[in-house]
Amino acid sequence: MAHQADDMREHRAALDGEKEGELTQGNIPVSSAPMSGGLRAVFHGVRGSTPCEGAQYARYGGHSSCVALERDGQPPIVFDLGTGLNAYGDQLGPCAFTGTVLLTHLHWDHVQGLPFFAPVHNAETLIDIHGPRQTDGALGEVFSRLMCPPFFPIRPDGLTADVRFHDTGDDDFPVGLAKVRSRFVRHVGLTLGFRVEWNGRSVAYVPDHGPGCCPDDPDDHVPHDILELCDGVDLLIHDAQHTADEYEPKRHWGHSTVDYAAHVARESGAKHLVLFHHDPAHGDDALDRIAVHTSERSAALGGPEVTAAYEGLEIDLSNGR
Repeated sequence: MAHQADDMREHRAALDGEKEGELTQGNIPVSSAPMSGGLRAVFHGVRGSTPCEGAQYARYGGHSSCVALERDGQPPIVFDLGTGLNAYGDQLGPCAFTGTVLLTHLHWDHVQGLPFFAPVHNAETLIDIHGPRQTDGALGEVFSRLMCPPFFPIRPDGLTADVRFHDTGDDDFPVGLAKVRSRFVRHVGLTLGFRVEWNGRSVAYVPDHGPGCCPDDPDDHVPHDILELCDGVDLLIHDAQHTADEYEPKRHWGHSTVDYAAHVARESGAKHLVLFHHDPAHGDDALDRIAVHTSERSAALGGPEVTAAYEGLEIDLSNGR
């Protein structure tokens, strides 16, 4: 586990065309090329708070939150609409697209990609967005208040595609052949976490979640709702915005430390932890160190393998039923 920094350099070299063939982090197959077969998680944006650009982000990337769950022959399920959605759209082009978005909340770093997603310019595209039920109007209405003139030229209903919003709370519902569980989690504002069970495999996505939002909770407390989402999952994609040294003055931001992410993974019995929602202040070298630290921490706890998410990371989950 302590060699993840070296593994990461190899993976980024492969993405740049410097190395061919399938690579692995630990025992999890990882590839930047399209794969055939079963379920896979593809990371298009891994940052929190704001997208960022510069040489210090060359290996992990600067796009904000967006992860696609893909299974051959079925419409994808997409976690969040950050600027990573732009990169996903660049791969697809302005094609007819059908898919479901599981939207955690309405902060800018999770919604800004929608109007720049190439398939929304195709009249045959259909996107269903399941996001947190709001207190001051329907989800689609509230979304339209943040994507509207004078802040943006058009509203969601001005997109060529058919985009449908679905108010979601503590629910369990089907998406095609997948089973989805949504639960409100601790963050600033109404925020959901998700669990998807598909093709005999399970993925939990909790990118914005932190104990600081509930001052009465001990810092090591793992709420029941989080355990409902993360219990025994094959892949846990978890908020890892802060190091322990950074946390105290920022605890009210509603994010987790990397150590807390490892704690949740251990307590829930997750099989693979992916650190996500990286702070913009954490460049490549800092994330290398964070990956090694958290891997060692997880090993000491008896927890799972740890991977620090980067753009282009593709995790094969196809060994299910």
